[in-house]
Amino acid sequence: MKSFSWNKAVASASICLLAISLAACQNKEVAEVLQPEPAPAPVQEEQVAQEPTAPTITAPFTGLGVESPATQRPLAVMINNAPAARPQSGLSAADIIIEVLAEGGITRFIAIFQSEGGAETVGPIRSIRPYLIELGESYDGVLIHAGGSTEAYSILQNQKKQHMDEISNSGPYFWRSKDRKAPHNLYTSVDKLREGADKKGYSHEFKSPVYKFDEAGSTATGESVKQFGIQYLLDSYKVEYEYDDVSGRYMRMVNGKPDVDQGNGSQLGAANIIVVGADHKVLDDVGRISVNLDRGGEAMLFQKGKMIRGQWVRKKGDIIRFVQDGREVNLVPGKTFINIVPNDPQFADHVKLTP
Repeated sequence: MKSFSWNKAVASASICLLAISLAACQNKEVAEVLQPEPAPAPVQEEQVAQEPTAPTITAPFTGLGVESPATQRPLAVMINNAPAARPQSGLSAADIIIEVLAEGGITRFIAIFQSEGGAETVGPIRSIRPYLIELGESYDGVLIHAGGSTEAYSILQNQKKQHMDEISNSGPYFWRSKDRKAPHNLYTSVDKLREGADKKGYSHEFKSPVYKFDEAGSTATGESVKQFGIQYLLDSYKVEYEYDDVSGRYMRMVNGKPDVDQGNGSQLGAANIIVVGADHKVLDDVGRISVNLDRGGEAMLFQKGKMIRGQWVRKKGDIIRFVQDGREVNLVPGKTFINIVPNDPQFADHVKLTP
């Protein structure tokens, strides 16, 4: 009887333990079922490189992006290029630089300032000639100079040209440097010139013709030319350009040395180099010359490390343009140098190509 009771008690205890175990298991299963599933890991979106957007505002003479519209009237500044005047100041801020012969085999720059330039020193400033008037005015520039030939003064006065001459009408807007000898020490600044033009009541309206720009350029059929030289009449005027793949510019050298801006030490360079051949004529014993800017002729355009052959044209009231098969060729956005060389000896003799 006692044994039966004991067995019954053991059986009852076993049943209770089993029930407790089953309940615990069920509770665990319920807990696992009710446990929220972990949120899926966020999918990383693939980063797609965005193409740079073209600037909405560009400078008229360079096609480069600017923060605000460049609407100021251009300044056409006559810059001395005699060896004693080198290195010049402020040329790195010019949108366009034209190099052309003056008397005695020397060359002179016409620097067109429009989208850049401020208080920085510009110069040395030099005299003006009739064909320099013609070139500067083709960009609707206020003519900036110090002196000029008799014929040039006659044109300026009789045709009431808007000009600023350190000698006759605008002395306060120029200054002389003490570290060079005259006449290679006359300077100004874009800010001073604009102040003077304003006080003279000169027009501020931008009316100049402009170029067409294209990022791709026009070199699809061009010949690869990374370096080339230009020989004017004197040995002290040997110009070389070497293409820089990083900046996309042809960097300028003179007589084997980098041609730098004295103001900031940067080497001069341009995205477009246009070399044109024009008829030159000696006028007097001093060596003054005339340059035919209407006839047009052979030309070469260098951009993006390539060269294309064509012609240059300049219609009345227009700027020098490079054309091929009668159609104007687009320039690459950036600054432009125009080198005008004589047709005698022949045009090709003045340009030496280095592939």
